[in-house]
Amino acid sequence: MQDYREFLSEILISEEQLQARIAELGEQISRDYANQDLLLVCILRGGVLFLTDLMRQIAVPHAIDFMAVSSYGIGARQSSGQARINLDINTDIRDRNVLLVEDIVDSGYTLEAVLSLLKTRRPKTLRTCVLLDKTERREIDIPVDYVGFTIPNIFVFGYGLDIDEHYRNLPFIGVIDLKKYKAL
Repeated sequence: MQDYREFLSEILISEEQLQARIAELGEQISRDYANQDLLLVCILRGGVLFLTDLMRQIAVPHAIDFMAVSSYGIGARQSSGQARINLDINTDIRDRNVLLVEDIVDSGYTLEAVLSLLKTRRPKTLRTCVLLDKTERREIDIPVDYVGFTIPNIFVFGYGLDIDEHYRNLPFIGVIDLKKYKAL
């Protein structure tokens, strides 16, 4: 695997910007759910770093659970528009406040599929918290309650987002230069 600096076009969101915004989101969520039960449901794998930093910023007691959802083919960079649940939550969400934590929303299909499934389980409330929102890529209208950053329609990686399952560990969000990456 190549050094990411060989195809990094720019750092779009620095580690400092990420942590400052996540702290703000944590404060807002803590206010909104004061004195209430809260369950954070993280969509794997990209949402893990965001979840771990976010949950440390949420002052109200909360539980966590995980889902794995795929809408991309192996090695593909375009959503198929079809979401498949690979791992479902183990928690009964009936009459609970559920906050779905996701790394990025672009077309909206994956988020819509997960929200539709979770709504059938009758949570008290069901909201969404996404780190990155590509609004110009949206193909369907999907509610996003908490947004870290709105970004343009560019290919990003780092801080949980991968390039072919690598580079999730980077502490920032970078923009890939696809020509350089494909040439490697």
